Amino acid sequence: MAGNGAAAVGGPPELAESYRVCEQEVAGHQASLRAISDTLPPEVRPYFHAVNGFASRSDRIADDADARDADVPDAGARDAGARNGQAQAAPAERLRRFARWRDETLAELAAGRSEHPLRRAFVDTVRRWELDQALVEEFLDATRADGAHPPVFETRADQRRHLRGVAGTITELWAPLLGARGPRAADALSALGEACQLADILEDLPLDLAAGRCYLPQEELCRLGLTVADLGRPDPGGRHRAALDTLAEGQQAQLHRLLEQALPVTWLAAPGCRPFLHTLLLGAQLQYDEVTLARSRVLSEGLTPLSSDGATPGRRARPVPAEGAPAHVAVIMDGNRRWAEARRLPARHGHQAGQRAALRLVNAALRLGIRHLSLYAFSTENWDRPPEELTALFDSLADGLTRGAEGLHALGVRIRWCGRRDRVDESLASAIALVESMTSNNGTLTLTVCVDYGGREELAAAARGLAAEAVAGGIRPEAIGPADLARHLYLPDLPDVDLLIRTSGEQRISNFLPWQLAYAELLFDPTPWPDYDLARLRGAVRAYAARERRFGGGVPAQSRQSQQPGQSQPSGQPQPSGQPQPLGPSAPSQRSQQSRKPPTSAAPAPPPGEEGCTFPGP
Repeated sequence: MAGNGAAAVGGPPELAESYRVCEQEVAGHQASLRAISDTLPPEVRPYFHAVNGFASRSDRIADDADARDADVPDAGARDAGARNGQAQAAPAERLRRFARWRDETLAELAAGRSEHPLRRAFVDTVRRWELDQALVEEFLDATRADGAHPPVFETRADQRRHLRGVAGTITELWAPLLGARGPRAADALSALGEACQLADILEDLPLDLAAGRCYLPQEELCRLGLTVADLGRPDPGGRHRAALDTLAEGQQAQLHRLLEQALPVTWLAAPGCRPFLHTLLLGAQLQYDEVTLARSRVLSEGLTPLSSDGATPGRRARPVPAEGAPAHVAVIMDGNRRWAEARRLPARHGHQAGQRAALRLVNAALRLGIRHLSLYAFSTENWDRPPEELTALFDSLADGLTRGAEGLHALGVRIRWCGRRDRVDESLASAIALVESMTSNNGTLTLTVCVDYGGREELAAAARGLAAEAVAGGIRPEAIGPADLARHLYLPDLPDVDLLIRTSGEQRISNFLPWQLAYAELLFDPTPWPDYDLARLRGAVRAYAARERRFGGGVPAQSRQSQQPGQSQPSGQPQPSGQPQPLGPSAPSQRSQQSRKPPTSAAPAPPPGEEGCTFPGP
């Protein structure tokens, strides 16, 4: 907690109090960052709060904080002042006050000590951890420039310099605290800060435009024939729709590049600090997915901020369903190890990246109006993997469930386990049972997590149950029908799958839900699972809606679950290179068909693959 963390730094009481003030500043003005920081090691948190508390206070002084309360540690004082009608500082006064703040900070850093109630902890942190003071000066100069006059970015490079100055410098200051050493880690941390800052800009874009502040490159506006006046207001006639969409897509592409550049920090930091970085990166990725849906509306509506945990959309589902969307989508999350190998990383880093992709998929399913989502998290054949990889997988599953449960619960997601429950690690089994109970009454989306699942094993277990029922006289063998076998499946009420997606290009179902896949449409996407996002899922939903579903009849039939007709798409139609592929009548496997034996499974093992990753979580 705050007091314990502040006391742990040692030194006089005034220093501990200063660290407490810094944490209060972060909690009052960067609530999601404060919440995420609980995933950091306790010995790091006070120094982390000192850096971010200083950055927050600096930004408030340069922006529009009241001249009389900028140095008050309690955020409530600012609100009270506003309610009492206190006038905000005039621009000239704010510039004067920030200049004094900057000069005093740099002088104290040079001296190695401060008496200021907040800066005392910041100066102590810079000294103890030998943080780069040049980054502090770069941050202060960029913040001063941002507060001095409305931003004017002629080029995208100008915009990038702004992102770097006001945000990338601070996240780069984190590097020693997070055990992220070397220039590559510093660059990745800077990119992470810039990505988060750009997401913040997109969230607040309508408010900034209304205040006369445009953080978008002027050259892009000119190229598209737009002016600042065309932004942030309705376009009822659609006269600028295409140009506005292109502008929003350009900002989304910039965000994507920054997120890609930030990825290495999730494996370059100390292990104890990686959950924090995974969560921060996930939050920016979720906002990236939202831009996919909003397109030009982001200019007039902005983005809804994430909830206070920093990794959950700040709303219950607001579906934007595609026409003919499937009710039940099942996903074989394939390609984690290949994603990691392509980056010369151990497999565990691919599984960690797969966690983020899984939570992004849940959010995407909510946004597209999908009611059932089933994920192949760990198959009965995955037991053949190296012991250290299995340990990492189970740890990630349990940790992800624990961390992600509250956010998914708040979104109305019901979580269920499908698979054997007698062989997995006890801590994982307990974690799954806990979230099943917690979310049992939710109904917005049912998320079925298939852990230690094998389709042949499930059917064999169902046959054993049905045989026992017949021996006991509960049913006559000649009266047995499909519904009787279905009653003995792991989840008898699991609806038939409408659409199966497998990532990373392999074209087989790998022993996944064979009973429920009887009439599913199959789609194979070459994208490795960690790179799968809302745009890919939306494309899969659109491909599904364009297919005819006959269920063995001579005319197109309605989906048994969605009750929505599809439209024709010839099964033999060539697909563009790199696009999702439908299953052809003789699609060959792209891997060897060697047998694999699970520890105690009575059923023959399917071919080897990379089925499964880990449950969503930071």
